Amino acid sequence: DSSIRQLIDDMVDTMVAAPGVGLAAPQVGVGLRVVVIKTDTNLHTLVNPEMVKWEGEQIGLEGCLSVPGYVGEVKRYMQVVARGLNRQGKPVKVKGDALLARAIQHEIDHLDGILFTDRLTSLDTLRKVEPQEEEREAELVGV
Repeated sequence: DSSIRQLIDDMVDTMVAAPGVGLAAPQVGVGLRVVVIKTDTNLHTLVNPEMVKWEGEQIGLEGCLSVPGYVGEVKRYMQVVARGLNRQGKPVKVKGDALLARAIQHEIDHLDGILFTDRLTSLDTLRKVEPQEEEREAELVGV
């Protein structure tokens, strides 16, 4: 559907301009289950994503375009496999570990109304970051 493709294109532009590593449709005021995630080498688009496999765990800092100026420690799965539809409406699976796994989980959480602040290991880990530090943190945590 061309409206979904246009939404995806607009979301990618917004994510890159922010800058961020991922963006979910609800973050731009659209009530659809669409996420985009950009890693160093790939752009992943998932429409109606769901996690189908997960294992291991990692604890690391996360930030969010919806909660600018803050980062906090969140526990996530280390490896995940998510499935959904790509920009062309074809079924795809995305396998990720480390940062990509974290981003997939973070963005799917947005679709379910969950923010990273809801998953903090402890409220004590939430901290304010300065704008220049926030950009650096965004590159590290990326979501």
